Amino acid sequence: MSPDLTPAALPSRLASRVHVVDSERQPARSPGPGAVVYWMRTAVRVHDNPALDVAVAAARMLRRPVWIYHALSERYPYASDRHHRFILEGARDVEAECVDRGIGYGFHLERPGHRGPHLRTIGADAALVVTEDTPVEPLASWTRRLARSIDVPVWAVDTSCLVPMRSVPAAAVQRAYRFREATASVRREQLASDWLDEAYEGAPHRPALPFEPVQLATADLDALIATCAIDHAVAPVPHTKGGSKAGYARWGAFVQSRLRTYHRTRNDPMRDGVSRMSAYLHYGHVSPFRIAREASEAGGDGARKYLDELLVWRELAWAFCAAHPEHASIAVLPKWARETLREHEADPRPDLPSWETLARSRTGDALWDAAQDSLRIHGELHNNVRMTWGKALLGWTPDAERALALLEDLNHRYALDGRDPASYGGLLWCLGVFDRPFRPEQRILGSVRGRSTRSHARRLDPQAWGLRTGRPALVRPPRVAVIGAGIAGLACARTLSDHGLSPVLFDKGRRPGGRCATRESRDRPSAVFDHGAQYFTARDPAFRRLVASWAHDGRVAGWPGSYARIEGPRVVGVETPGASASGPGADVPTGSRWVGVPSMASLAEHLASDLNVQVGVRVEAVQVSGSTVTLRADDGRELGEFDVVVVTTPPEQAVPLVSGSPALTAAAARAELEPCWAVLAECDARVDAPADALAMDGRILAWCARDSSKPGRPAGERWVLHATPEWTRTNLDRSRDDAARELWDAFRSRIEGLGGAPPEAAALQGHLWRYARASRGAIEEPATDATALSDPSSGLILAGDGVGGTSRIESAWLSGVAAAARVLGSGRTGPSPIGGAPSDPRHTVEAQRDLFGE
Repeated sequence: MSPDLTPAALPSRLASRVHVVDSERQPARSPGPGAVVYWMRTAVRVHDNPALDVAVAAARMLRRPVWIYHALSERYPYASDRHHRFILEGARDVEAECVDRGIGYGFHLERPGHRGPHLRTIGADAALVVTEDTPVEPLASWTRRLARSIDVPVWAVDTSCLVPMRSVPAAAVQRAYRFREATASVRREQLASDWLDEAYEGAPHRPALPFEPVQLATADLDALIATCAIDHAVAPVPHTKGGSKAGYARWGAFVQSRLRTYHRTRNDPMRDGVSRMSAYLHYGHVSPFRIAREASEAGGDGARKYLDELLVWRELAWAFCAAHPEHASIAVLPKWARETLREHEADPRPDLPSWETLARSRTGDALWDAAQDSLRIHGELHNNVRMTWGKALLGWTPDAERALALLEDLNHRYALDGRDPASYGGLLWCLGVFDRPFRPEQRILGSVRGRSTRSHARRLDPQAWGLRTGRPALVRPPRVAVIGAGIAGLACARTLSDHGLSPVLFDKGRRPGGRCATRESRDRPSAVFDHGAQYFTARDPAFRRLVASWAHDGRVAGWPGSYARIEGPRVVGVETPGASASGPGADVPTGSRWVGVPSMASLAEHLASDLNVQVGVRVEAVQVSGSTVTLRADDGRELGEFDVVVVTTPPEQAVPLVSGSPALTAAAARAELEPCWAVLAECDARVDAPADALAMDGRILAWCARDSSKPGRPAGERWVLHATPEWTRTNLDRSRDDAARELWDAFRSRIEGLGGAPPEAAALQGHLWRYARASRGAIEEPATDATALSDPSSGLILAGDGVGGTSRIESAWLSGVAAAARVLGSGRTGPSPIGGAPSDPRHTVEAQRDLFGE
């Protein structure tokens, strides 16, 4: 074994692709005692893979085995069911390929109970760690961090470009024509030869591991994904399955029927004229070497144009990102573009749409909204429209910096090819990269090339295209009913609607919202009280983004009122949490208290505004018969037949509704919710309290808040009191007036004990919440707040904050989203266990052939 292994010792075709990470570290690192570890990330294939070939060649020289470590983190940007599913499907193909080639492989899925610094542990004992050279964040930083945390060499290998990206002169990465000329000879050489895999002759190796690898061939991928702390609101795309098999099948169909006409049809989104291979290239499920070689062999004008897009424009973006580590900022824009965009920042702009308005395709611009539908529902966007879609954001944001941030968010969150260097190339082109100035200057854009949706709509019918992009990614979308239009039910239905489905919500109340409720004063209709949920917080990144968007639109605001804990006669700390969010892409602080404006109920009304909500309907019977679930109301009416029914009522009320599923019935029966008496009090004088919100100790009162201190509320002095569960349980049969009077007297007594002089209430109302807070959830130890229980055999799903046992608006929202994810992922179940029953027909939904399928 040579301790002086360097890339120069490798075959030249491999050596030219190796980038030694943290190469300046001294003394130079020597191989460790273990195997050569290939950390697989973005070349998810065991063929035509230069990184694997480097690992095999190095192992041969060192006389060591090779082992592939493949992991999926919960912490990559925009982690979601969509990306997770595509990655896992690719990993499943790789697992099978490794068996065929006799190479050891282990897959680790980060999730509750399965987290830890496993790569660092494995890498510390390796002879060498090899990975892909992917010059985007966070992969670049993660690679450097690993290299600095272990004492063995770390090599990054270019697996994505025919012309190694780090060999391209800096002057050639600014314009496509320069890149084309500078790389022509190397490109011709690469196209003229096949990529030959390095032969691996050792036995499959498996080192001692700090985790148990996932057996992907038999794993239930949907069940695994459901446990991960990721964004469940972005669903998998059934017509775009991950993996080499699916990728090459799509490529083969394109070569056979559409490559020859690509140069004529590629710019028309209404024609099936493009390859739609970008997601497979992004994750490395297919080999760019094979794709390029087969296109070159096909020949013709279509193939020549395709190769120009694949090998010039795509590889230009990779070389650009490698040369500009700061590519996710406007600092990489050409000087002329930065200057002209800055000069036009003061140009008049329309009202800036919020993130939610943009993400949900609610701008009112038919073409742009159809493009966003394509991203959100189908995980892809035709490149000719993506350019127009991207440039529109310059006019809907205050400056180029925030336009780029939104471009990244909306593209990377939804597009299966998001976060790729080629994605950055396309997004940055919208702001002037790879381009030249255009005169005369325009409003907002300055001399950046214009590309308006209005002009684009003259050659593409937005309505016709919108019908295509707005339909579900399923041929037979399931019929879904949601029982309960509280926050969980609204979140579930909204997520389904955002993916093109048409769920129906049923709620027994007069309006949607559940405990996110507001009541008018009996004596003064203009005076309102939030008598249920008092405020909410936002911790989950996806939920924080939504809250920031609601704040931008004025639908919620931070509650600036002071807060104190009361312990006996003492005030324990007074705090005034600020909360603010500005701009369509802003985030919010995790500790802020948020309220709906002008009431908590108004937030629920916003969420329900474009949904089919049938209020005043009490569902009494849920009958499961084969693959159909029938609902009946308490008045005997049949409410319809459905494929899936999501129950989001309090678990005690859910027990009879999920009786068609013994498992869900047992879970719902396990949960316990506590009752709460609420008091709505109006005063003619200000209550001299130590803070606007008081968390009380003692046996009677738990919470007291000056409701009129919330933003957007009418003037006056109004208080909401919540009793303790213990007091409420012993007073369930009290009249509303009696309960309200006793609780108000207790409040006055506590304020007097703190040195205040509270006035008498001018008006009092009582309200009993029989199911207010969960004391025990349906799940004993939920992994996350994003918890929903699904029984595919019955078509029933149980959701709501009572499932996980955490009574927070955010928990209810995340549980509702998780329920929608179980619906949307149900068409792509994993293989049945050996000897087990086949998947239920309702959950084997036929996938649409593609975006153009009927």
